[in-house]
Amino acid sequence: MNEKKYWREWEIKEIRKGGEGWPERLKGVKPLVKRLYYRGKWDKTIFDNCLAVVGSRKMTRYGESVVERILPRVIQAGVTIVSGFMYGIDTKAHRTCLEYGGKTIAVFGCGLDCLTPASNDKLYREILVGGGLVISEYESEEKARRWMFPLRNRIVAGLSVATLVVEGGEKSGTLITAKLAKKMRRTVLAVPGPVGSSNAVATNELIKEGARLVTSGEDVWGALHLQGELHSRCDIKSHTGSVIGKRTGHTKRIVEELKRESLEMDELSRILKIGVSLLSQKLSELQLAGVIVERGGKYSVE
Repeated sequence: MNEKKYWREWEIKEIRKGGEGWPERLKGVKPLVKRLYYRGKWDKTIFDNCLAVVGSRKMTRYGESVVERILPRVIQAGVTIVSGFMYGIDTKAHRTCLEYGGKTIAVFGCGLDCLTPASNDKLYREILVGGGLVISEYESEEKARRWMFPLRNRIVAGLSVATLVVEGGEKSGTLITAKLAKKMRRTVLAVPGPVGSSNAVATNELIKEGARLVTSGEDVWGALHLQGELHSRCDIKSHTGSVIGKRTGHTKRIVEELKRESLEMDELSRILKIGVSLLSQKLSELQLAGVIVERGGKYSVE
């Protein structure tokens, strides 16, 4: 069956503010959200524990590894992932949620019949089949305009207990979502990025401004203030293939050198003849993947 035709066969329904099942967290969002159009199964429990995940549309391998490292455990614990369905981190967050059997909510910045981006046609279908929701405040044929996406972000942040910023540039739209979340008195979480990386400017600045630094699923779980301990039913490391299963080039050399002895970054840079900026990025990826640890300024293989 044609996948595009498939998602079009799902009926678009409407729910109005104050109606039965309307998400409580949206009641204080401004500008007011008066109605939502949706495809999928509207079950109010899907909104109980939502985590917004946002980041750069130009996702790096570092950003990809962060999502693979942090999200699986919270997804398996029943947290709903909310994101904006765009390229990069949005798409990665939705796909990771589905991969681990979770439910995800995609918030469109256009009508539900105006697929943006077109490359996410298959993802649209998978979200619906997986029991998730695709929602928008715009009528079905309303085409995307640039101003719609920042406005859409208030719904992403508004539905969620906390907003996790994975990576983003200096003028990234992720900063808009983070500021909206803060204004709504929601928790803002940020993953530290490699010093010197343009895609880490947003998260590093947010941390300086008071966002909660997170590097693991446990950190996120604690920030959501949910009851009980976070358990995993899977081997998280097996899903950090871009770091662990495909060690090539610089990454492989770094791991091999650190197997021999613990080293400071400057020492490792000198031995391997790798620039500090690039080396910082690679070390961060390996730390998030659980391959190496840093103690007292020295790195070693875990």
